[in-house]
Amino acid sequence: MNARPAADVCLILEGTYPYVTGGVSNWTHDLIRAQSHLSFHLVALVPPGPEVRLRFELPTNVTGVTRIELQSLAEGCAAPRGFGRVLDELEEPLIGLTTGGGLAEVEAVLKALRSAGPDIGREALLNSREAWTLLMRMYERQCPRVSFLDYFWTWRTLLLGVSSVLLAPLAPARVYHALCTGYAGLYATRARLETGCPALLTEHGIYTNERRVEITMADWLQQDPLQTLSIDHLHRDLRDLWIDTFTSFSRATYAACSQVITLFEGNTELQLQDGAAPEKLRVIPNGIELGETVTRLRGSTAPTVALVGRVVPIKDIKTFLRAAAILRDFVPDVRVWVLGPLDEDPDYVAECRQLATRLDLEATVEFKGRVALTDYYPLIDVLVLTSVSEAQPLVILEAAAMGVPSVATDVGSCREMILGRSDEQPPLGMAGAVTPLANPAATAEAVRGLLTDACAYQRCSAAAQERVRRCYNKANLDRAYRDIYQEHLETTVALVEA
Repeated sequence: MNARPAADVCLILEGTYPYVTGGVSNWTHDLIRAQSHLSFHLVALVPPGPEVRLRFELPTNVTGVTRIELQSLAEGCAAPRGFGRVLDELEEPLIGLTTGGGLAEVEAVLKALRSAGPDIGREALLNSREAWTLLMRMYERQCPRVSFLDYFWTWRTLLLGVSSVLLAPLAPARVYHALCTGYAGLYATRARLETGCPALLTEHGIYTNERRVEITMADWLQQDPLQTLSIDHLHRDLRDLWIDTFTSFSRATYAACSQVITLFEGNTELQLQDGAAPEKLRVIPNGIELGETVTRLRGSTAPTVALVGRVVPIKDIKTFLRAAAILRDFVPDVRVWVLGPLDEDPDYVAECRQLATRLDLEATVEFKGRVALTDYYPLIDVLVLTSVSEAQPLVILEAAAMGVPSVATDVGSCREMILGRSDEQPPLGMAGAVTPLANPAATAEAVRGLLTDACAYQRCSAAAQERVRRCYNKANLDRAYRDIYQEHLETTVALVEA
């Protein structure tokens, strides 16, 4: 049987395209279509479970999809003779990989796993006597003050995650392009080490920062009760273990990739903190296709405010609803819409609906679910985002192109898109307002100001449209990635010829 031909670019995606909608997925779909002269293979890292349907019609230049279930690993053979030696070789790099290591640790883990042979799997790595011995040593070295049972399940989850990526099929490609660090970055790092082909990284949000927020808030990660009574953080706990592991993934990815791209300057500071080399960093902002400029005037219908986004905790829909309740006291006829998928976190959706009921918002707020946004932007007066984490939300640009001002939390590049970059010449002025996190009163006041001051509204509307035209033209993004891919494909050709 002939080997599968290598694609020009392997895009490595974690929890997004083509199975999940959202900003990153839309960006990915547009990137592939814009580079129609190249072939793409998709590696989709997904949680275990039944395969879900595609949310996009794949462009014709997508030659295949490899679906890898994180935490899933074939049973494999029982531990072979001498397997204890393999686990001995794994111990130090695994310790390093869970304490903020990097590329050297990933390479050592990969080498040890490969030395165990092609049939290595769950039975040997997790269920063998040798694996139990390693687990006990790791526990004593890493977190001896936490519950052994909690450590046991945490360690199995971490080891399964790492091994499911490092032992999965490696899609043949000339360039590997990860769209986050984390497990996607780990796969790109492995590809760089095993094939020698160049690897690229584009970070929309900073993965380690988002995981820190989630892990800090996670109820299932119980803190050491002794630490909760102490001012100082005396003992390493499971939160540290998770955060340090994801930091290691980022450091390895930054080292393996020849370019580390992000959407706005604020992200580069976080990338540097996690070990990215300054000479690799590059900022390429998102862009949108620009149509004809529309002069926007506040309509005669009831004022309409909308949040566009998935109904999930990271979007902090609850703050938006509380802001809506405050706003209604000042603008009684306001209409409030939540435009975004309702199927990703049903429990959170139920909590949001219950909150809307408690706030007596049934006649004000509508959860409209997934909609065609192009039909709704002309009907919206103010776009609101209350997210606790964002990268460069395209919805702000899409609304701005229609002359819709935005009120957004001070996350990601929202400040740059709404207030302008420090080097903007000439300054265009405000295109809305930026508010603190989880502050319903500030959000409501900013929206009220736009809805009740026609002159201020028009200034913000005009600034929004001009900033998009000047700074966020999608044609420039497409050209930048076309040049990057061409440069690295030429590098691959040179490697092959050498």
